[in-house]
Amino acid sequence: MNILKGTKVTWLGHATVLVEIPSGLNLLIDPFLEHNPSYPKDFQLPEQIDYVLLTHGHMDHIADAVTVAKKHGSTILGIYELTSYLTGKGAEKTIGMNIGGTVSLPGVDVTMVEAKHSSSMQEGNQIIYLGVAAGLVLTVKDGPVLYHTGDTSVFSDMKLIRELYAPEVLMISMGGHFTMGPKEAALAVKYLEPKLILPIHWGTFPPLKGTPEQLAALLPDGKIVARVKPGESM
Repeated sequence: MNILKGTKVTWLGHATVLVEIPSGLNLLIDPFLEHNPSYPKDFQLPEQIDYVLLTHGHMDHIADAVTVAKKHGSTILGIYELTSYLTGKGAEKTIGMNIGGTVSLPGVDVTMVEAKHSSSMQEGNQIIYLGVAAGLVLTVKDGPVLYHTGDTSVFSDMKLIRELYAPEVLMISMGGHFTMGPKEAALAVKYLEPKLILPIHWGTFPPLKGTPEQLAALLPDGKIVARVKPGESM
């Protein structure tokens, strides 16, 4: 697909996405693998995972972050409080950042943008605060701009994300209950004006009832909604 300009995007179920960019860098977003019922169990991650990118601290987004990072020698990138927490859990290489900041990696800039959601971990009876939730904008050198919304509701400042970064490829949570549903996601698409949409965070658990077909039906051009199964690539 010409929009991607050599960048490969593989959905691995729930909000987990593998992004392989032409520079040779491999990025894994929100790794939820072992206990993810929609993760394709026969899928083999590339031996090289350079960076693990995290949108927020809920278990269904960070469950395998430290395990993957240790196995593949990856650096974990996320909001400061979350990376500090994961350092205490054994993460050896981390980059902490915050909303509005950009980290330049070989061949891609990673910008952390706002999301409307919570971010915490429960240990026993204690809820541990892990910073605020975020979205991630990936600006690939000589390639597309990709935006992973993380878990969020629609918010009007998505117009600012469009104005600042003009994302062409939108990885959007749209299953409902804990995030946007199709109705809200359709408004987010109106604000962001992407050229290609990968629906994520749907179908994993019973409450996540929104479907790509429902989202596509609410858009002027439903053909921009990719229909991929976990393990398939754009």
